[in-house]
Amino acid sequence: MELSILDIKGKDTGRKVSLNDAIFGIEPNDHAIYLDVKQYLANQRQGTHKAKGRSELAGSTRKLGKQKGGGGARPGDIKSGIRVGGGRMFGPVPRDYSFKLNKKVKQLARKSALSYKAINNLITVVDKLEFETPKTKDFVSMAKSLQIAEKKPLIILASANKNVYLSARNLPSANVVTVSELSTYAILNAKSLVMTEEAIGAVEQIFKA
Repeated sequence: MELSILDIKGKDTGRKVSLNDAIFGIEPNDHAIYLDVKQYLANQRQGTHKAKGRSELAGSTRKLGKQKGGGGARPGDIKSGIRVGGGRMFGPVPRDYSFKLNKKVKQLARKSALSYKAINNLITVVDKLEFETPKTKDFVSMAKSLQIAEKKPLIILASANKNVYLSARNLPSANVVTVSELSTYAILNAKSLVMTEEAIGAVEQIFKA
């Protein structure tokens, strides 16, 4: 697949870039995508939820009723989970939600996500993306020129660019990442991808490894 290379004003530079079919043209694997997104979201969880059990509450441990004559089982202490103010039975405790996922599965998931965007013509390639100073106004102007202002763009750079990142930080719908930070979740969460020509080469280099 070939895409025209634009400048940040949305004008065609007259050059084209060829997308590697082994990365941008595979048959998407939905299960690999599911596993990678599941792992990403699991890793975001703090796992610090906690409820107190009966052993952690302050209160008397004396029996609340006499041994005989009650007509049923003898009630336990005031901290019992079946009483108001008692401990939580089988309540949540701190835990780690992360799990291992093979590198090849993660790579397949990212390739599948990129292929989905390529199939639906949601990838825009620009020759370079640089701002002299951090200005949200300049970023908005660029987004309008590239016709991605309403498309929840994901900007993919070959390397970190502080001015671009700071210019997009105030926009809740825009996200800026480097190729090394690229995740399946970020790709699918965006409605359009904007990649620099250098980033295309960096992506191909990463998946070649």
